[in-house]
Amino acid sequence: MASRRRLFFTAWLGLLAAGSPARAGEWPQMLGPARTGAAAADEKLADSWPAGGPPELWRRDVGRGYSGVVIAAGRGVLFSRVGDREVVEAFDPATGKTLWTDGHPTTFRPQVGGGDGPLCMPLIHGGRVITFGAQGVLSCHDAASGKPLWRRDTHREFEAPEGYFGAGSSPIVVGEVVVVNVGGSRQEAGIAGFAIHSGETLWTTSSEPASYSSPVAVNLGGEPHVVMITRYACLLLEPRTGVIRWKFPFGMRGPTVNAALPVVRSDQAGHALLVTAAYGIGTVEGTFTREAFAKRWDGVDALASQYCTPIAIGPHAYCIDGRDDLPPADLKCIEIATGRVLWAEKNFGYGTLIAADGKLLAAKTDGELLLMRTSPEAARILARHRPLPGTLRALPALADGRLYVRDDDTLVCLNLAP
Repeated sequence: MASRRRLFFTAWLGLLAAGSPARAGEWPQMLGPARTGAAAADEKLADSWPAGGPPELWRRDVGRGYSGVVIAAGRGVLFSRVGDREVVEAFDPATGKTLWTDGHPTTFRPQVGGGDGPLCMPLIHGGRVITFGAQGVLSCHDAASGKPLWRRDTHREFEAPEGYFGAGSSPIVVGEVVVVNVGGSRQEAGIAGFAIHSGETLWTTSSEPASYSSPVAVNLGGEPHVVMITRYACLLLEPRTGVIRWKFPFGMRGPTVNAALPVVRSDQAGHALLVTAAYGIGTVEGTFTREAFAKRWDGVDALASQYCTPIAIGPHAYCIDGRDDLPPADLKCIEIATGRVLWAEKNFGYGTLIAADGKLLAAKTDGELLLMRTSPEAARILARHRPLPGTLRALPALADGRLYVRDDDTLVCLNLAP
């Protein structure tokens, strides 16, 4: 019991740290400091770009994969496939030069289209780097030296299938627990918690298959919790024990994926949650406590996004509605609590979004970057640029005014600072 209390206390402290004000130089995990798509409050962007686009600081070749980079503690981390190895690499954010590398063998081949590199973004937490490969290899390295600390072959150990495109749910760390949507349904190991210091399995729970959505953290009554979308459900669990507090159906069988992250925020009714997916699944929005979720609205008309995570700014959400593989896709602003569409930019094109300095950045899959000023009334394009010729599916990162974007083989660093 004492050890459980200690684990809870460290998890609580970790969540408090994660919720503390982030610095502009930090993009330690997918979608930024809090997995909301919003940069740190002190991140500053220029209001326009030169005719030739924002200044390019450097570019370099990278391995295969759709995993974007993360930035923290003065270093960047890239996770990609080189030959028959999944390689984790630390680099200097200012120059792109390699600081250290390590890796492990892989034989992954996708079942449906796509590439054969990793999908999950790395995570930097407490001086450690966590990666989750396409075949379910969960690894932990020392961030400063690259020393391997532990590794788990989760798909083999828990009999989890690889899925259409390989593992695609990036782990989250809450306190000292690494929470992973492993997908080991046969062993009641759909979700697992691992000790960040040793890699030891702390708990497994549920028969939920894995999705391509990643979990987010929320504090309820002073206790850390995790909201997660699996293959067929959305649920709330306690990261220290793996206990599932509530669950509701979300997703469907067949050639569909849940990929956008859950959007958790606070409003006048308390904690609110929005989840969205394409393929006729649509959006579910409502309020929740530790004990239950109460739906306010659902449907496909307001929003049904394939993998773009909506950006919540006050009572409104900005998102690209539609699918990458089946145009058209529209940029929309909706009133979150009601689902009312306030405006839509038709045929905008698909991609992902970042909010920073009162502006919105769009990294479209066709390779175009857009800088916009958005409000509940309209969207105004301030600048546009195409830095790479390939497809931009990896999530971008923004830290210290530098934007990091990659296509199939090149990573480029752009200066977006004033």
